[in-house]
Amino acid sequence: MPESTAPVDAIQPVPAELSAEDDKLVILARGARGRVGAVEGAAVRDQDGRTYAAASVSLPSLTITALQLAVASAVAAGATRLEAAVVVTEASTLDGAGHAAVRDLTADAPIHVAAPDGTVLGTVVA
Repeated sequence: MPESTAPVDAIQPVPAELSAEDDKLVILARGARGRVGAVEGAAVRDQDGRTYAAASVSLPSLTITALQLAVASAVAAGATRLEAAVVVTEASTLDGAGHAAVRDLTADAPIHVAAPDGTVLGTVVA
C-alpha cells in the first residue's frame, strides 16, 4: 500500500452522529474488509446515491487501496461526483492514494476513517 497519508491535522473529530447514509457506508466497508480478510475496506456513495464497496488488493502485479478500488468501481459505473466515503482500517490515518482518488472526483466530500469495529475515528474534509 502507498505510504503517504493525509496530514494529521486534516482529520477532524467525528461529528456527533453520522447520517444514516454514511452509517451504511461504514457497514459496507466493514463487510468488504471482513469478507476477504483484507487490510482495509472502503465504500463510497455517488451523486445518485449508489454505493460501491471494495477491499484492498495486494498481488505481485497489482496493489490498490480499498478506497482507490471503490472510487474506480464508481467511475466505471458512470459516477462523476462522490457524496461521501468511508475507509475501515487498523491505521489511524488515511492513505494518500485513496484520498487523492476521492479528490479527483470531488473536492469536498467527507472521508470518514473508521476502526475495524466500525468506530469512526475522524473525518477528512480537505
